Amino acid sequence: MLVGICLLSMTFAATNPIADAVNNYRNDVNTYSVTLRSKSRHATEIIKYYYKKPGFVRMEFVEPHNGALLVYDPMKKVVRLRPFNFLKSFVLNLAPDDSLVRSASGHTVAESDIGALLKRVEELQKNGDTELLGDEEVGGRRALLVAVEGVDDKTVGGTHKYLLWLEKDSLMPLRVKAFNVGGALSEDVLMDDLKINPALPSHFFEIE
Repeated sequence: MLVGICLLSMTFAATNPIADAVNNYRNDVNTYSVTLRSKSRHATEIIKYYYKKPGFVRMEFVEPHNGALLVYDPMKKVVRLRPFNFLKSFVLNLAPDDSLVRSASGHTVAESDIGALLKRVEELQKNGDTELLGDEEVGGRRALLVAVEGVDDKTVGGTHKYLLWLEKDSLMPLRVKAFNVGGALSEDVLMDDLKINPALPSHFFEIE
């Protein structure tokens, strides 16, 4: 048992799964698609989400606002929102920080991708503790459960602690829980049907 504990400690010291996840995302992921199932104190959301570097976003809303469509062009820094599927000619042009297109947790469209999430976790890790909690299964995929908690009252974007389930092969998050400094759950996001590097043509991120 003592040998096992020593080996586990050596493994923890030799690896930083958050840094590895950031590097893998930076180097190996150009596009991805996922169904986000998010629960927070404010809302429950189901969104089909598509991302293409350097920051193109497409969101197809299922719950709430079923049928709404949002696309973001990072070059033009413009969000185009079609709020009603039955009225395809009605499209709004908005700034990426407009309150209409902020998430229930307050994140802007430009901060909505997995890379932005990993950066927030990495920032908290600089003034926090990281713990590997073992292997679990999420949606039929093996995942490494990692906890990152700020020291004292340290927070990043209001989050004091993250629990992340990172897919064993890609280290992409399959589930994320965020907690405030009081220990209350702020948000629980399940990432279903994650696909890495699907073909997403540029016109996919446009609304005609």
